[in-house]
Amino acid sequence: MLLLCCLVLVSECRKQKSRKKRWSSPVDTHKQGSPLTKKVADGTKTRKVKTDHLLRVEDHDFTMRPAFAGPAVPVGVDVQVESLDSISEVDMDFTMTLYLRHYWKDERLAFPSSTNKSMTFDGRLVKKIWVPDVFFVHSKRSFIHDTTTDNIMLRVFPDGHVLYSLRVTVTAACNMDFSRFPLDSQTCTLELESYAYTDEDLMLYWKSGDESLSTDDRISLSQFLIQKFHTTSRLAFYSSTGWYNRLYINFTLRRHIFFFLLQTYFPATLMVMLSWVSFWIDRRAVPARVSLGITTVLTMSTIITGVNASMPRVSYIKAVDIYLWVSFVFVFLSVLEYAAVNYLTTLRDGKDRKLRDKVREQALPCTCGMSHARTMMLDGSYSEADANSLAGYTRAPVAPEDSSEKQQERMVVHLALDTESNATKKKGLRGFRIIQNTHAIDTYSRMIFPGAYIFFNLIYWSVYC
Repeated sequence: MLLLCCLVLVSECRKQKSRKKRWSSPVDTHKQGSPLTKKVADGTKTRKVKTDHLLRVEDHDFTMRPAFAGPAVPVGVDVQVESLDSISEVDMDFTMTLYLRHYWKDERLAFPSSTNKSMTFDGRLVKKIWVPDVFFVHSKRSFIHDTTTDNIMLRVFPDGHVLYSLRVTVTAACNMDFSRFPLDSQTCTLELESYAYTDEDLMLYWKSGDESLSTDDRISLSQFLIQKFHTTSRLAFYSSTGWYNRLYINFTLRRHIFFFLLQTYFPATLMVMLSWVSFWIDRRAVPARVSLGITTVLTMSTIITGVNASMPRVSYIKAVDIYLWVSFVFVFLSVLEYAAVNYLTTLRDGKDRKLRDKVREQALPCTCGMSHARTMMLDGSYSEADANSLAGYTRAPVAPEDSSEKQQERMVVHLALDTESNATKKKGLRGFRIIQNTHAIDTYSRMIFPGAYIFFNLIYWSVYC
């Protein structure tokens, strides 16, 4: 019996020892083994401490700005331009994608940290704390990118300094002056300002001056050359609310001219030169010269319409309008030139026809005191050279061939004017020789039109370039 009792006691002792080993903690195990170096835990990396508890978000009222009722909160700003997406002349605006960063200090967010490391959060914490209410003045559309999540970053330092960064695409108005279009340069501005806080509550400034604005060297536009970016700042006044700090991002764009040379200037110049071809076409070829003139006029109208369709309806004259409308006037004048030539040709042909009819009715020989070799009969078919060769001969009786002088007297055909009328005609020819000679009108037009157009181009390009 005693042996049986001893065995029972031994088994109970072994069970109790096994239970103690099973429920013993790792700390106790380490104490029993070799000693380990104890590492000081960092509050920022402790899993047991929540973010809200570490930053004491629930202990403060973040609806009020830092240092409420005290001095203005300094908020530094810097911008990195990612891309300049588009420039619209019709809507007079531009679209830009940028990284907007804010820097300020909020002692309410300070936390203990032995390593002085910052904590980085996403956009979910932004809704629980105070952030500057910066907006874009004169913006038409703007949005924060949200692929794959909201592109917002919040970094908090142990001493309470905060970095708030977000990626934004904004479309803002740009007041453009098209008086020198397409040989123009445009300066556009993106303006940032606090919506609610005046300069007494929030002091908005560029964090590093001109170095606060950085751009990507690969930014390029199809129609513009980006010349420079620079920053400025000033106060803006509203009569109902007061003074506000406003930051400006200014950039200057110079338009590429080569596209407009190919699409506008060269076609317009070629149409003007094509209208000059009619000066070398016979004035009696009415269908050829009329169709050429109408074609060039309609083509110039199409070019002008196409250029104005891609431009805003401004109330002043643009540089391209001056060039196109002057070219249109040259083309239109070439059509009027042929109209004048054709009209004068018709008048002269009518006078010649009347003269031929008068000669045909009289049907008298013309001796005019000439020798027998130069005597001719006018039967209605003669050339201008023949008629001009008889100019200057007046009425004169034919020499009598027998005693009956009065009965055999003949009167020659009066082809030229009388002495007085002939003198008047010579004066008229001196004053209007070009008008009466249709060949001379085309001849002078071949020199006047190209010379005048070249002179206009010299003045135009010297003024606008």
